[in-house]
Amino acid sequence: MSKNTKKIYLIRHAKSSQKELDLDDFDRPLNKRGKRDVVFMAKRLKHFGIKPDLIISSPALRATTTAQEIAKIIKYKEEDIVYELALYASNYEKYRYLIDSIDPACKSVFIIAHNPEMTEVGERLSGAILTDIPSCAIVCIEFLVDSFTDIKEESGKVLFFDYPKKHKID
Repeated sequence: MSKNTKKIYLIRHAKSSQKELDLDDFDRPLNKRGKRDVVFMAKRLKHFGIKPDLIISSPALRATTTAQEIAKIIKYKEEDIVYELALYASNYEKYRYLIDSIDPACKSVFIIAHNPEMTEVGERLSGAILTDIPSCAIVCIEFLVDSFTDIKEESGKVLFFDYPKKHKID
């Protein structure tokens, strides 16, 4: 019996501003480069016809802005984005709980959040050495499973790892 496939796209939020020192980390906005990069990466997703069944985002401002910009460009309904506090200041166990709760009818999901947790999750799920997922990077991991609850550590295959600095962006 052949398995279905599930895809998780781990997307780190775009570059954020560190200028306002009195601003809470949760409320940091995207900087100029971040705003440019998220549009560029979202257009790449659109070009390759990548549209998830579900987008889950950290509710931190830099992540929500990233999620909303991607949604707008790939024509995903912004009101369907799920904001999950468990993705902010998180850990692997919280990610697993979240992943395990995804409806098995979903085939693909974008998870938009933060480092260092995102890199750890990507490495543990795929067995690949990702080192440090940069700002606005997208790591697509495919699993040969029927349900997200069937995902085991190191069972995923990295299909691609793309990020703005791989490209010359003006």
